[in-house]
Amino acid sequence: MKFSILQSQLVPSLQLVSGAVEKRQTLPVLTNLLIKVENSVLSITATDLEIEMSVELALDNPSQDGDITVPARKLVDICRSLNGDSLIEFQLLDTRLKVQSGKNRFSLSTIAAQEFPNIEDARFDESLTISSQSLKALIDKTQFAMAQQDVRYYLNGMLFEIEQNKLLTVATDGHRLALSRLDLDEESVSDKVQAIVPRKGVMEATKLLSSSDTQCQLKFNNNHIRIILDNYIFTSKLVDGRFPDYDKVLPKQAIRALVSDREAIKDAFARASILCNEKFRGVRLNLSNNKLVIHANNPEQEEAEIELDVDYTSENMEIGFNVGYLVDALNAIKTEKVRFNLGDSNSSVLIESDENSDSLYVVMPMRL
Repeated sequence: MKFSILQSQLVPSLQLVSGAVEKRQTLPVLTNLLIKVENSVLSITATDLEIEMSVELALDNPSQDGDITVPARKLVDICRSLNGDSLIEFQLLDTRLKVQSGKNRFSLSTIAAQEFPNIEDARFDESLTISSQSLKALIDKTQFAMAQQDVRYYLNGMLFEIEQNKLLTVATDGHRLALSRLDLDEESVSDKVQAIVPRKGVMEATKLLSSSDTQCQLKFNNNHIRIILDNYIFTSKLVDGRFPDYDKVLPKQAIRALVSDREAIKDAFARASILCNEKFRGVRLNLSNNKLVIHANNPEQEEAEIELDVDYTSENMEIGFNVGYLVDALNAIKTEKVRFNLGDSNSSVLIESDENSDSLYVVMPMRL
């Protein structure tokens, strides 16, 4: 195997693909990248057995076909350290990959390509074409609510749901829920499709979608999701589990409504959070006629009281929330005004834009 490629052409692809490599592996080959040259096309693949990322790059200079795996982190660091307009030459000699650029020479250990596992090349039953930036925006609006290392493993990921001409993403950690909808140009699937994508898969897919603003293909089957974007192919296994019925979580008895300038209320929560209990992050909201008072205190007996003018005409009420959850929801909403739909002091709040209901955020109350 022998090929050469410009540093500026190789490094962005190397960095994106290597995100799929698992840092703490018991299987040495999984810390490696599979490098393959065939018919003047270089393909680079990484996997951790749950997700797989690959890219194909056309080679302009003469090359020799072959394949091998090399340590991902070392190869990325070497190539990043070289000059942006330099030509990097690769040659496989015995069991070493020689890397040369100008007066810089490196020799990397290898593992045979035959030992590299591939996610099985499955058939995909459902497929749709979507703008990569629209898909990224949909994920960004919900991914912060995913659980981290929850024993309910199906919460450590994001639900993708397609029905008729709508694509939904939903995430919840059991204390809050984020849901966002996107209208598709056409009815894309025959039946309702639900897929839970694991946390790492969501994060790596977001990085890939950030790299381009073209159309991408989104494919599903019973066990996998695949995104094809430009010359990249991203595949992730799905979480085998049943996602909670999000529709039952959405408050139906929200009889009180608070409308506020989004930036103003977000800043008020941020100021109050400075003196809230660092462990529980609780703040108390007192609502009265067109006025919101936010209270926070901590074990050191320090207190904060922030008063804000809002649009609220229902009866007085007091309710407590985790302030971090409220700020996360407000960060995800991009419109000027936000609406808090409230029931009683023991009910969850539904936060949404005052202009549309494309994205909904539910936060459970806290006892303070």
